[in-house]
Amino acid sequence: MSRIHRLSTRLANQIAAGEVVERPASVVKEVLENSLDAGASRIDIDVESGGVKLIRVRDNGDGIAPDDMPLAMARHATSKISSLEDLEALGSLGFRGEALASIGSVSRLTLTSNAAGTGSEGIAAACEGREMDVVIRPAPHPRGTTVEVRDLFFNTPARRKFLRTEKTEFNHLEEVVKRLALSRFDVAFSLRHNGRAIHQLKAGTDELERRRRVATVCGPAFMEQALYIENERGGEAAYGLRLWGWVGLPTFSRSQADLQYFFVNGRVIRDKLIAHAVKQAYRDVLYHGRHPAFVLYLDVDPAQVDVNVHPTKHEVRFRDGRSVHNFIFSTLHRALAEVRPGTAHVEQLPDNLVPAGDGTMIDTRTGEIREQGGLSWGVQPSAAAAGGLPAEGQRGTSAAPSGAYGRYSEASSAAGQAQLAAYRQLHQALPGQDSEEDVPPLGYALAQLKGIYILAENAAGLVLVDMHAAHERITYEGLKAARDQQGIRSQPLLVPQPVAVSQREVQVAGEHADLFRRLGMSVDAAGEESLVIREVPVLLRDSNLEQLLRDVLADLIEFGSSERIEAHMDEILSTMACHGSVRANRRLTVPEMNALLRDMEETERSGQCNHGRPTWTQLGIDELDKLFLRGR
Repeated sequence: MSRIHRLSTRLANQIAAGEVVERPASVVKEVLENSLDAGASRIDIDVESGGVKLIRVRDNGDGIAPDDMPLAMARHATSKISSLEDLEALGSLGFRGEALASIGSVSRLTLTSNAAGTGSEGIAAACEGREMDVVIRPAPHPRGTTVEVRDLFFNTPARRKFLRTEKTEFNHLEEVVKRLALSRFDVAFSLRHNGRAIHQLKAGTDELERRRRVATVCGPAFMEQALYIENERGGEAAYGLRLWGWVGLPTFSRSQADLQYFFVNGRVIRDKLIAHAVKQAYRDVLYHGRHPAFVLYLDVDPAQVDVNVHPTKHEVRFRDGRSVHNFIFSTLHRALAEVRPGTAHVEQLPDNLVPAGDGTMIDTRTGEIREQGGLSWGVQPSAAAAGGLPAEGQRGTSAAPSGAYGRYSEASSAAGQAQLAAYRQLHQALPGQDSEEDVPPLGYALAQLKGIYILAENAAGLVLVDMHAAHERITYEGLKAARDQQGIRSQPLLVPQPVAVSQREVQVAGEHADLFRRLGMSVDAAGEESLVIREVPVLLRDSNLEQLLRDVLADLIEFGSSERIEAHMDEILSTMACHGSVRANRRLTVPEMNALLRDMEETERSGQCNHGRPTWTQLGIDELDKLFLRGR
C-alpha cells in the first residue's frame, strides 16, 4: 500500500460518475430532473446513437444566473438544499450537486442558459473531462437551459466497452423519459432519436389528458383494462397518505415486471417494501408466474421519507414503513376485491374506485362492452359482508344429486328450495322479454356447452362462463368469509416444536405475539436463541411449521408485516373449494345456471378463479357480426 494522498479532481469526479452515470439513460435522468426542478413546462430531448454520440436536453425553466454558471459544474454545488433541515424534507428531485460534475468528467459537456430577470442574453460553460477547467463565454439563448453531452465515456474506454447496442441503450433512455413523463403530466415532453420523432407528449392536467398520456406510455390496452383508484387517510400515522393511479385488472397481467411505475411525491422509485405490498394485494387473483401492471402515485409528507439512501435515488426509506405498507396493501386489496360484473353507477363505488377504461363508465344498456376488462365493473354489497353466505353445512356437497349447484341445490334445506323456486319463477321468461334496464350484467343463461361452459345473453351480446372456475371462486370466497366470521380454529401441539433462531428473531416474535395469537399460532421464547411453537391453526397442522415460522419472521423483519399464515390457509381453502365445486360434464338446469350468474355478480374477485384464470368473457354483437361478415 502506498502512502495516503488526496485524489485528483478528475479521478474523484470519475469515481463519482461511476455511481451516477452508468449509461446514457443515467445522464438523461439527471438532466431531466434538473429541468423539472427548474420549473420547466416543456422539455425537448434529442439523442444520437442511443445517446452515446449526443444527448441534448432543452427546457424553458428558470435558467442559471451568469454568476452561478462556474459553480454549476462543480462537485457538491447545488441550489436545492443548504442545511440538514432541507435534506430531511426534500421537495426537489435532485439535491446531491454531483450530476453535472460527474457527467462532465466522462464527456464533452456544454451548458447554455439564460436566467429569468437577469437581463442577460445567455451564457455558456463548457468542459471536456480533463481537470474540470470550465470555459465561460456569452451565448444567445432564450429563457431556460440547454445541456449538451457529446461523446460519452470518450476518455474512459473501459466504461464504454460495457455499453450495449445502440437499440438497447436507447430503450433504456426512452424508459427514463417515459417514467418522468408519467411523473409530471403538466410538462410537455418530446423525444427524437437520430433525427426521428419518437414521442410528442402534450402537457395537460385534466383527467382526460392524464389518461391520454398513460395510454400513450403504457399502451391503450392497459387503460382499457385498468381501474382508477384513489384513497386518502391520516389514520394511525401522524401524517397523511394518499394513493391514486391506475392498476391493471388481474386478467391484464404480464410475463415480466415491465409495466410497473410507482411514484413517491413525484419521484419514480423501485422499493422492496412497496413491491411486496403490491404483490400481496394481487396474491389471490393473479395467475401463477404473472406480474401485475400499474401506474401508482403515493403522496406523503416529505419529512416522512428519506430519499438519500441510494446514489441513483431509486430507493427510499419511510419513517413508518409498516403503516405505508399496510395502507398500500389494504387499498389495492379492497379495490381488486370489488372487481366484479355489476352496476354502472359511479356514485355507488366506495373509496373513489372508478373504472378507467377509455375514461367513461361503460353502461350495459348501451351495448358498449368490448371484452372482460372493458365490461362495466361495479360494486354490489358482497354476500360475505351482508352475511348472505350460508354456513358450510348449508351448502350443496359433492354427494348432492346430479344437477345440484351450491346453495341453490336441489338437496339443500327447505329455505334453499324456496329460494330456488323463486329464482325459477324470476328467470323463467326468455331473456329478450326483459327491458335492457332490467338485464343484469351477466345476463340470463341460454344453454350449457359440453358440460363445461354456460352461454348467457346480456344487453351487449354473448357471455361465456367457465362454470367450474366461477363456482370455485364463489365457494372459495364463502369459505374465507365463514373463517373470518367464525374465527380461526386452533389446536395445541401434542409435543411443542422448538425452533432455533437468532436473537433478533426472538425479539421480533415477542413484539408481534398478538399477531401470532390472532392468526391462531402460539409462539413463545424458550431462550435467547430459541422459540417454541405450542399452538397452530387447524388448517395448518400438516404444514412445515418451522419453515412457515421462519418465513413469517423474515417478513416481519423486512416489511413490518406478513401475510404468509393467511396465504397458507387460503391455499388450503382454495384446494377445498376446487374439490367442492361443480365439475365438468355436470348438467345444470337453466335456473341453476342463472343462480350461478347472479352469485358471480355478488362475489368478490369473481372475474378470476382461485388460480388466477378468467372465469368469463364477453362477445359483443359487433364482434359476432365480424365473425359472420354481417354489414359488409
